[in-house]
Amino acid sequence: MVRSGFAKVPVAQRRAIVSAATEEFAAHGFHNASLNRILEATGTSKGSMYHYFDGKSDLFAYVVRVELEQLMRGVEPLDLTTTVTADAFWSALATYYLDLMSALRAAPQLAAMIRAWIAASGTSEMQHVQKELETMIGPWMQQVLATGQGIGAVRDDLPPGLLIAVAGAMGQAIDTWLMTQAPEAGDLPRLTSASIGMIRRALEARP
Repeated sequence: MVRSGFAKVPVAQRRAIVSAATEEFAAHGFHNASLNRILEATGTSKGSMYHYFDGKSDLFAYVVRVELEQLMRGVEPLDLTTTVTADAFWSALATYYLDLMSALRAAPQLAAMIRAWIAASGTSEMQHVQKELETMIGPWMQQVLATGQGIGAVRDDLPPGLLIAVAGAMGQAIDTWLMTQAPEAGDLPRLTSASIGMIRRALEARP
């Protein structure tokens, strides 16, 4: 994980480290990325870097999280406050997912890092990266689930944790396919709508 010492680094230096790490991971993937090249590009000593992060995987997790948060700030927020029907709820999710995937297509470095994460996801080094990202989106998924159940769009006959696990597993499979297959931009609306439709059929409330 990122250590407290990193917060004390001047803002310009933190940004330089994130920028250099982003370029390195996007260009070379996780395993082939060189911490030494990042150190050289930023003028940071190895001792200082290990004072900021436990290792390369922690730095990777941090920069992916920073870039994802920046991407999400640039996308119109998901607003479910006005959705009063199941169709409106699922339509809003489909629109939001399309917006996210479109923004990701316009962020090639982040897209490359996510592909690198997918490629290395089976290794022990990446397990805590997965947990960090799950921690990041967990509260958001809980809120969306609760909203959907409140208007009768999402089933409530199963524990919330199980529903989130199912949605998360399906979402990860869909994300992985879209990121590794890189479909044409013109196909994204159809693919994202159909993908949310699959999740809807698994989670929607039954009459």
